[in-house]
Amino acid sequence: MEEKLWTKPFIMVSLINFILMLSMFLLLVTIGGYAVGEYHVSTSTAGLVSGIFIVGSLFGRFWAGKNIDILGQKKVLVIGVLIFTITTALYFASFNLALLLAIRFLNGMGNGIASTATGTIAAFITPIKRRGEGISYFSMSTVMATAIGPFLGLSLLQFISYRQLFIFCLVLAVIGLLMVPQVKVSHEVKSMTSHAPKGFHISDYIDINAIPISIVVLICCTAYSSVLSFISFFAEENNLITAGSFFFLTYALVVLISRPITGKLMDSKGTNIVMYPALISFFLGLLCLSITHAAWTLILSAALLGFGYGNFQSIAQATAVKVTDHEKMGLATSTYFIFLDFALGFGPYVLGLFIPVLGLHGLYRYMSILVIIGMVAYYMLHGKKAHLYS
Repeated sequence: MEEKLWTKPFIMVSLINFILMLSMFLLLVTIGGYAVGEYHVSTSTAGLVSGIFIVGSLFGRFWAGKNIDILGQKKVLVIGVLIFTITTALYFASFNLALLLAIRFLNGMGNGIASTATGTIAAFITPIKRRGEGISYFSMSTVMATAIGPFLGLSLLQFISYRQLFIFCLVLAVIGLLMVPQVKVSHEVKSMTSHAPKGFHISDYIDINAIPISIVVLICCTAYSSVLSFISFFAEENNLITAGSFFFLTYALVVLISRPITGKLMDSKGTNIVMYPALISFFLGLLCLSITHAAWTLILSAALLGFGYGNFQSIAQATAVKVTDHEKMGLATSTYFIFLDFALGFGPYVLGLFIPVLGLHGLYRYMSILVIIGMVAYYMLHGKKAHLYS
């Protein structure tokens, strides 16, 4: 008999993750406008106000990676959601730019800690034989937040003030906090630390076994960061604003349809059977963007990226957990997210430097080549030995 996947703890941890990510994306796309309107800062400084959240998230993930297998997943989840909720409330006390930056950093840190915990718990409570499927379902909570958050944030600001938006985000955070006690994690495996050598050790923060797949994540997510950051400018530049508003909704719909299938395939047939088609679709999606001048090709690109990058993300996360020891699941999850956050957080700053030279069409063409490099890296670092982990 097939082991049950949709348990109460699994549903609760997925909902908590959705709420945290929704709150994050609501502010990620709107906080820059708040900084410009409230403190009259430049657009580059507004970008810093938005982006420093990711830096805080990275610090949070480093801390969570080191401590989650020591303190336990539930305690780290409580700490993360508590920090996130308190710092969300502190937006009302951001009386100057320096305070706002500090609050954004700490808010990101809380989110990084909490989302590392939710990802680890989801992997831990999922039956081993259904782990790929379980992580596919769980990570859809992030995909839905990615699609709904920016759209909802910009829509709400047409009717409410920034302070009312902060209240909305605080209510979401409090709901997430109240749901935490419903997450039950039985028989947690904690690392033995009493005989561990003292001092700084990179292995305390990064799981060595998860580094190969995380390098692939770094390459491919850097390519995707060009979509996340510049697609709205691309749509405007090509007079495709109406089609552009459906871009992430199309992306999310394709992910929702495909992930349950790819998750089951991964569990039954292995990683490669789903990873290579996903990377090819990812490549085609970016290539399609590079020649897009019409609405239908923009929507086609979104669908290809949904199947491609949308599935690559969950496959890579499941792989990071699969290649490590059971008691290092939390550290492996943290390692995966550190590389992902680094790519999505810093990728746009680097890629933005090339836009004046290449243009957005040219940038997407080169990003499609970067995905091919990612595919080669996947084969060299994991693909050719993936059968060993089946």
